[in-house]
Amino acid sequence: MRESASAFAARLRDRFADAEVGVALPRGEVTITTAGDWLETCRALRDEFGFESLIDLCGVDYLGHGSDEWDTEVSSEGFSRGVEGRGPGRFRFGEAPSRQVGQPDATAEIPVPQRRFVAVAQLLSIRHNRRLTVRCFAPSDDLPVVSSLTGLWPVANWFEREAFDLFGVIFEGHPDLRRILTDYGFVGHPFRKDFPLIGNVEVRYDAERKRVVYEPVTSVEPRVGVPRVIRDDARYATASGEQMARRAEDAK
Repeated sequence: MRESASAFAARLRDRFADAEVGVALPRGEVTITTAGDWLETCRALRDEFGFESLIDLCGVDYLGHGSDEWDTEVSSEGFSRGVEGRGPGRFRFGEAPSRQVGQPDATAEIPVPQRRFVAVAQLLSIRHNRRLTVRCFAPSDDLPVVSSLTGLWPVANWFEREAFDLFGVIFEGHPDLRRILTDYGFVGHPFRKDFPLIGNVEVRYDAERKRVVYEPVTSVEPRVGVPRVIRDDARYATASGEQMARRAEDAK
């Protein structure tokens, strides 16, 4: 019989006393956040707990985590209205993102969390038919550095290059940590929350130079996605009830 998620989490807490272990119920998703060297933690997870496969690895930026970009409550101004400030997608390159506070016209800087950058690995144990999420926060936000897992699972190579390219997380011990998605000479890391969605340069073909040139963004406006909000609408329930009532009346 397969071990329950709660029992598995208890075994992890016993083995890694300094780590933070959580279980998302009812899905039974187990997450362990390492407090020390996640390389040694992952080595133990592979050798002692049977997680022979790494199926994914990514970076996360917790800047602005939990803040809302849109107000989706019903008001006299309509259902959805944009929050004031320069939130994600609303600021240009060189500007600092901000958030709404207090009155609608008041703004302030987005607070920087104590731990901003994190590397997240998804492990799989085919033997035990179990998955596990492993998180490791970088000690420094100025230069986020964590250990590379390529020595344990070689498949981590390109995953770590992607996390470095998009989030700026440096994986110490990686054999070839280069950008993998952005262009040569690209400045910044586009998945960070303080990177503008319009980018920092635009590309066009210069007929005189007969080549593609990079220039500061001038023709692209900051943009933001409009959320899809699903609300209860009594009209459908009312129409359905009226239809059922008519059918009952006709049946008589």
